[in-house]
Amino acid sequence: MRTRIGTRLILGAGLTTAAVIGGMAFTVIRSHTAQLLAERTRSADQLSETIKSSTHFDMLENRRDNLHRQIRSVGGLQGQGIRKVRVFNKEGRIMFSSSAEEIGTSLDTRGEACYACHQEGRPLERLEINARARTFRTPDGSRVLGLIAPIPNEPSCSTADCHAHSAKQSLLGVLDVNVSLDEVDREISRSRAVIISSAVLAVLAGSLMLWWLNRRLVVRPVAALVEGTRRVSEGDLSATIPVNGRHELSQLARAFNDMTGNLADTHRQLAQADKLASVGRLAAGIAHEINNPLTGVLSYASLLRKRMAEDVSACEDLDVIVRETVRCRGIIRGLLDFARPAAPARKPMDLNDVVRRSVSVVMTQLSLHHVDLSLGLATDLPLVQADANQIEQVVVNLLLNAADAIGEAGGNIRATTRPGLGGSIELLLQDSGHGIPAEDLPRIFEPFFTTKGNHGTGLGLAVSWGIVEAHGGALEVQSELGQGTCFTLRLPTNPDSEGSKPILPTLT
Repeated sequence: MRTRIGTRLILGAGLTTAAVIGGMAFTVIRSHTAQLLAERTRSADQLSETIKSSTHFDMLENRRDNLHRQIRSVGGLQGQGIRKVRVFNKEGRIMFSSSAEEIGTSLDTRGEACYACHQEGRPLERLEINARARTFRTPDGSRVLGLIAPIPNEPSCSTADCHAHSAKQSLLGVLDVNVSLDEVDREISRSRAVIISSAVLAVLAGSLMLWWLNRRLVVRPVAALVEGTRRVSEGDLSATIPVNGRHELSQLARAFNDMTGNLADTHRQLAQADKLASVGRLAAGIAHEINNPLTGVLSYASLLRKRMAEDVSACEDLDVIVRETVRCRGIIRGLLDFARPAAPARKPMDLNDVVRRSVSVVMTQLSLHHVDLSLGLATDLPLVQADANQIEQVVVNLLLNAADAIGEAGGNIRATTRPGLGGSIELLLQDSGHGIPAEDLPRIFEPFFTTKGNHGTGLGLAVSWGIVEAHGGALEVQSELGQGTCFTLRLPTNPDSEGSKPILPTLT
């Protein structure tokens, strides 16, 4: 059975929190229990000292009746937690007790009440209060704290006429006070219940908070990543993941979005390259099949035109045949250039010189379209290893496309050269034409796609892109409808560097 990572995190953190809080609760309960027992022990010790002080003179003068009465009176204060008060002599015989039936009986000196007094080498008068205290359970199951207090021999006792003791005897007897621990046990139970309840609530609250944070920071982002990955695996390269926050998962989502964007661009470029390859193979076949017949049609049409020079109507029809045949031959020539582009003959080339020659080629046509051409050529541009004729063909094609985009109304074209990024040089051709619709931008480098209607073949930009690709450069386009278009031709100065690898066209 599959377990989610969030569930594992919650279980692990919950168990750890429960263990820590449980350990703290156990420590607090144990400390509180020890504190309450210590307070009760000190209270019992104070009571023992009070009883010894109040019976001191009765013991000194051997007033047994008064002693019995005081011990029974103190032992009867059960409402204050006193269960029993007894006095042992040094042999363990009970001389006085709040329970009359115990008077005169003897206890085992190895028993619980006498053990501390009779340990070898540990005189009672030197024992700490905790060593003189003991806890035990009565037959009814309640706990009782027993505290023994020594009754030392004093000079007044050893010199008294009534019952003189030897001055060498250090201990005359032991006072044993039994105090109920019912109130202490109730307080411990209340504290234990409060602490355990608080610990459980803390664990539940911590687990709930952890569950919420886990769901917000882990589960949802991971689910979005899984869904995005599934969509990409199904071929949907437009899948994106919402980026929330600045943590690692948001960085992963941002990287995923960048990856899908790059994959989509690469997929489009690979599809375009595949189309170009297919069209190239088709173009080669078509060119070979129809080029010769077209040459024959053109030759015979031209010959007939000369023979029928006096027939105006026939000459007009033959002119149409000649014109359209020339147009078809131009298309075939473009197909041949596209299908079998010549390998670039790389030589050191000055891009500014290529731009100037290209301008001289198209200047007449630009003038006919009332297009003003301005140059902004950067000085000291590095030479590039390229085929000047092929690059000139690209520049001429871009200039003619710009002129067609401007139309008969006239406009202007700006040609600018400049150093580019990564040791490249760039040529920017910006026109004031009508621009390219956003939906057409991804297709302008596809063969046979044109925005000129019947006036274009749709091969100029495809051939230009192939030439630039062969040089390891890039051809980019930026356009806004009604604001004109800007083509950027980028060529690497070092064709053997990493930057010279073929770069597919970029549309922005």
